[in-house]
Amino acid sequence: MNSSKKISATDAPAPAGDLKTRLTAQRARYGRIPPLSISSGGQLYCRILSLMFPHFLPEGERDTPVDGMLTAARDELARLIAALLPERAHEADAITCAFLDQLPAIADACHADAEALREGDPAATSLDEVILSYPGFYAITAYRVAHALLKLGVPLLPRMITEFAHHRTGIDIHPGATIGKSLHIDHGTSVVIGETAIIGNNVKIYQGVTIGALRVDESMRSKKRHPTIEDNVVIYANATILGGDTVVGANSVIGGNVWLTRSVPAWSRVMFRPCDTEEIIPIDTRRKA
Repeated sequence: MNSSKKISATDAPAPAGDLKTRLTAQRARYGRIPPLSISSGGQLYCRILSLMFPHFLPEGERDTPVDGMLTAARDELARLIAALLPERAHEADAITCAFLDQLPAIADACHADAEALREGDPAATSLDEVILSYPGFYAITAYRVAHALLKLGVPLLPRMITEFAHHRTGIDIHPGATIGKSLHIDHGTSVVIGETAIIGNNVKIYQGVTIGALRVDESMRSKKRHPTIEDNVVIYANATILGGDTVVGANSVIGGNVWLTRSVPAWSRVMFRPCDTEEIIPIDTRRKA
């Protein structure tokens, strides 16, 4: 049977002039487009990453003096801030310097994350391997850079930086989250950490974990929507922890595939209990029920 549809005169493409008018109107609804993209945010992040870790410079450039790299990063960041905050363009240099002054502390925090990954993963053979190849390290470092910019009131750019890392690693960390020292994200694919999440020190998270919101409506915008994870917690693969009032107490272990929407005290062990999969109910029977 030929199921192809015949094209009538009413289905014919609109005249080019009319199409142009409609597309122009469509584009006009957005007004002034922010002078930024994920690629430009990523380019800036790569500059900053190379300042902190020479591992990310091309092989022949790893002895490049810091002053030249610092000047390039300063100029690019100041230009982006001035474009994103036109009403505060006169403050762009001051905001840029305030951020760059934090780079040594950010680098120390990222180094501690790398050490946590090396110590916690028996497959890691060296710190260099972690820095160069572990997606968890790359995503956490992007978060720490973006979080510092967000705290200085820079709009949009922090999200572009974390989304750049998200594209590369599959790890989605909102720059607004609050994360302590020595975060270990192992494997990392499909990890999600929401905007108002609070994560303590020495937390270990495996792939597929969601630290998310229980409700996602606009009325929750200014409220804490994501859980608090206290110090020394381990969250195994594909666990889902939801809700702004949910607190996972220190030193707890959350097992793989757990769905958690309430608080648990310190030293808890929460495990997934599989349902009975031996009984197979035909679809027709379920429909009748």
